[in-house]
Amino acid sequence: MKILIVDDNPTNIIIIREILKKENYRNTVAASSAAEMFQRLGIEEPGGELMPGFSDIDLILLDMMMPEMDGITACRIIQKYERLKDIPIIMVTAVGDSKKLAEALDAGAVDYVTKPINKVELMARIRLALRLKQEKDWHKERDQRIQEELKLAALVQHAVLSSAIDDPQFAIDAMYKPSFELAGDLYSWYPLGEGRYGVILLDMMGHGISSSLFCMFIASVLKDTVSTYVEPEKVVQELNRRFNQLHIENQLVQYYFTAIYLVVDTKHKKIDYVNAGHPPALFFQKGREVVRLETVCPPVGLFDKMETETHTIAYEGEGHIVLYTDGLMEVVEGTQDEQIEYLERTLDGSRRLDKDLMQRLFFDEGHLQEREDDKCLVWITLKEGEISE
Repeated sequence: MKILIVDDNPTNIIIIREILKKENYRNTVAASSAAEMFQRLGIEEPGGELMPGFSDIDLILLDMMMPEMDGITACRIIQKYERLKDIPIIMVTAVGDSKKLAEALDAGAVDYVTKPINKVELMARIRLALRLKQEKDWHKERDQRIQEELKLAALVQHAVLSSAIDDPQFAIDAMYKPSFELAGDLYSWYPLGEGRYGVILLDMMGHGISSSLFCMFIASVLKDTVSTYVEPEKVVQELNRRFNQLHIENQLVQYYFTAIYLVVDTKHKKIDYVNAGHPPALFFQKGREVVRLETVCPPVGLFDKMETETHTIAYEGEGHIVLYTDGLMEVVEGTQDEQIEYLERTLDGSRRLDKDLMQRLFFDEGHLQEREDDKCLVWITLKEGEISE
């Protein structure tokens, strides 16, 4: 525990040091001016960069009235440095002006003692300031540890997302921007054989750790569910059954997720899908109107059993399907219909995913929203290549 005493009067430094020494605070250093204090803290000049290394000072006893630069001004300068601002500063002053004392506290001082120094008062304020610093340091270390764990969890969550596919008749890729370290959106796709591909995009209610954990549970059962049941209505019903198995006592919020799951059959040129409360996917074909893959049943997890049916769309030639979450829609102002109409106009044209264009339109930081949400876009390209036997 190291205490820095800053005073232009050597006698005051001696008095304070003796008081501290008798209370077993022997690790003290002294500075006779604000400039000397800055040098001790690693500040080359006020407003300049900090010198390499970390300050080992745990508390500063700072004289309020000093020549060249007073303690209040010096305190304001220290507060500008992230690495130093948590060091508690106790002002030592002979001034009884309440306005000056308030100004010192506003400048970043945590407390003050008046001259002539009262030993009992000084030690009580020092102990309080050091205890508060220890608590603050503990919270900072805990928060840092949590942030590191969240980053690791985000890497794990990202690892379960499917990689791009580019086959002769089918290609799929995605763009994803979570609003926080952990996200509530999830996309996956699976080759099912004979030119068929199962594709799902879901959006869990809420944000943060709880939503991401529910997402990871769904991710853990997806592959087995899709490969076993294949047909969209059966896959969605099975996900609803598995999700409802997560019984949580005293749950204040009922979690659920919207989802769109489709099977693209490139051999028979058809798309089977179920939309469970999700924004409509958009199917583009040259020379034809955009087809919306609309909602056909409620979100997954709201009810014990789901009544739903698979819808089928036939297609010919080339085309592309765009799936997205509502976070992407919120980039566009207006009603939901106006947002979808904008997407229909904007996402038509190129059959392939133009990531640079989509980044500028939907994912750049410049898009201000009332509430930040996860943004996800899945782009399916249907081609006219030959199917390999």
